[in-house]
Amino acid sequence: MTEESSIASRLAQVQSRISDAAVRAGRMPDSVNLLPVSKTFGEEAIREAVRLGVRRFGENKAQEIRSKYEPLADCGIDWVMIGHLQTNKAKDIARMASEVQSLDRMELAIALDRRLQQEGRAIDVLVQVKTSTEPSKYGLPPEELNTFLRRLSQETPTLRVQGLMTLAINVPSQEAVRACFRSLRELRDQAQNEAIEGIALSRLSMGMSGDFEIAIEEGSTEVRIGTAIFGGRIYGDDYYWPEDKQAQTPD
Repeated sequence: MTEESSIASRLAQVQSRISDAAVRAGRMPDSVNLLPVSKTFGEEAIREAVRLGVRRFGENKAQEIRSKYEPLADCGIDWVMIGHLQTNKAKDIARMASEVQSLDRMELAIALDRRLQQEGRAIDVLVQVKTSTEPSKYGLPPEELNTFLRRLSQETPTLRVQGLMTLAINVPSQEAVRACFRSLRELRDQAQNEAIEGIALSRLSMGMSGDFEIAIEEGSTEVRIGTAIFGGRIYGDDYYWPEDKQAQTPD
């Protein structure tokens, strides 16, 4: 089987599993979006996914978006930042990304807003909330969510808040994983009751290759899938010890 046919087959299988999981949860088959995660994969694999109809790709590192942006400019790709973002990378993301799903602190929000105003752009963002106890996971503390959303509404006009994102705990227990997803949904519901002006929370980005069906059962509207589509990854030392010391890898 060629790489291209492998990606096509895997993509179709993932899409089918997403639809089946939605139906089992009593939802419409098309109620969950798929965000393919292309981190560490090269131009050939991404172009094949584009030929299969994919236009949005998630990336974990700002420098990887930067390295792919020009070579793949003819593909009309919307790059989505899903990994921890250092404030000093805001310039690249403001210029190249269509969305950030890992907004987790006001310092970053202000830096992005400043750069986006210079670019004359506005982008969608999701607020990343920490729902697990793992020290390697990033995210806004849950108890700070409503205050953070109010500040975004008042202070960062170029950031269109669309929802929340989380990474579940990495343990064998499905109940522990489910609890992370349920927590995010409940936090979203509570925040919606606050009716914060200018804040839309219709989206819940949660679930990756190993747990997305559980996430869908708990209300996910978008799953971030990498290895189940593109295959296994081989990481070099520069990925484990990058210049920004990144600690998490959201699929």
